[in-house]
Amino acid sequence: MSSVSLKPVNEQVMVITGASSGIGLATAEAAAARGAKLVLAARSESTLDEIRGRLEARGAECVSVRCDVASREDCQRVADEAIRRFGRIDTWVNDAGISIYGRIDQTSEEDARKLFDTDLWGVVNGSLAALPHLKLKGGALINVGSEVSEAPAPLLGFYVAAKHAVKGFTDCLRIEICEIDKAPVSITLIQPTAVDTPFPQHARNYLENEPSLPKPMIEPEQVAQAILSAAEKPTRAIKVGIMAKVNTAAAKLMPGMAEKMSAKKAGEMESDQPPRNPAGALFNSSEQAGDSGQSHGSGPGSHAS
Repeated sequence: MSSVSLKPVNEQVMVITGASSGIGLATAEAAAARGAKLVLAARSESTLDEIRGRLEARGAECVSVRCDVASREDCQRVADEAIRRFGRIDTWVNDAGISIYGRIDQTSEEDARKLFDTDLWGVVNGSLAALPHLKLKGGALINVGSEVSEAPAPLLGFYVAAKHAVKGFTDCLRIEICEIDKAPVSITLIQPTAVDTPFPQHARNYLENEPSLPKPMIEPEQVAQAILSAAEKPTRAIKVGIMAKVNTAAAKLMPGMAEKMSAKKAGEMESDQPPRNPAGALFNSSEQAGDSGQSHGSGPGSHAS
């Protein structure tokens, strides 16, 4: 990808899914501050409209589109709106995601499949909507994975499995598009450690208490800066936060020990507070689930939808 030439952020049209909170919102705010034209996508329509208005008041050019990334048609509609409004797409960020807290053997198949519809198929749908435009004029496709794209974590089994799948999809897509087709596209996997976002509040929760994650956490703005870096400089993958590097290295070099260490942290995956909203935003937007999505919480490679 070293021969791919990407524009400065201030000259780009950037599409961001999951833009209503968390990493997606932080990326939208950072990109707007640097002068990018934005297409913001999420299920939370009124929250998205409020964010668009706030960014426009600061001088940004942006459009918001309601989108459930599990729908190929919705993702195509986002791409069509970007072309209609701005004439091109320079960077597409697949950030939308959701999680489930609970043991694998206690999670319903319906819930697990819904998670994969969003966390894996959402990335697939966004990528396939973006690629024809990126291949035409050059650009960056940025998929937000997680440290758990390579490292396991207890009580997040289906989320971990989906993020492993995102890495596999992204790596294979990079070979086909960049190495075989020699297309002028940079394809990047972003792998954050735990991030201070509303990740637990939005998750489907099977635990007896309100979910949480072990510290330390990083701020979503740190992940946003990694995303903007990948939008300007062709990069294969970026691990964000020291613990992302530590945990993925341990999983690769000392898998047995890493699993034992991870098991000891299972008790830290929930707080001592009762569950606030066990259904979360798995099947509905965060607005419909009773959370605007713009407050902070924690999550490994946390998203919004």
